[in-house]
Amino acid sequence: MTHDILISGFGGQGVMAIGKTLAEGGMKEGYEVSWLPSYGPEMRGGTANCSVVISDDMIISPIVLEPTLLIAMNTPSLVKFGPNVIPEGKVFVNSSIVDMAVERTDVSAYYVPTMEIAQKLGNPRVANMVMLGAVNHVTGLLREETVREMLSQLFTGPKANLVELNLEALRMGAACAANDACMIWSNTHEYHD
Repeated sequence: MTHDILISGFGGQGVMAIGKTLAEGGMKEGYEVSWLPSYGPEMRGGTANCSVVISDDMIISPIVLEPTLLIAMNTPSLVKFGPNVIPEGKVFVNSSIVDMAVERTDVSAYYVPTMEIAQKLGNPRVANMVMLGAVNHVTGLLREETVREMLSQLFTGPKANLVELNLEALRMGAACAANDACMIWSNTHEYHD
């Protein structure tokens, strides 16, 4: 089993945090992992992506050119990387921002209104954890307790109070993924729980 994951979006959308959580969680569960970040010229507002490989076997290259799983947090990411996803792969789209549907019929597409769900939690910055919750629910990449432990390690000291908020974002993302209506492309980008 090898998961070649590409996560892409604007700087400031928490793309790297999704990748680090997946990579560290995979390592915690005994897999071979790699995490390779790539930033545009600007940190916030510029482009950012990272390659994550989680595998039972030795990883030959940390660079993901043909992802089995793409997380597209903005439209340019879907346009640029969507064609490279392998047939039978999975594409997760931040439908709060992306204004187009996945046109390919040989991949599974999932649409997650991350911003709307994060707004319900009162903090738009947890949109990335909403996406991670949806991805993990669909793929079963990591055990739920592993993700919880990774978040507890990520938010320590003065940020420890953010653990519960991020866990709730994960739960709501997973609930969204469990609700088929939430995962269907809609131009209205509405989320009703």
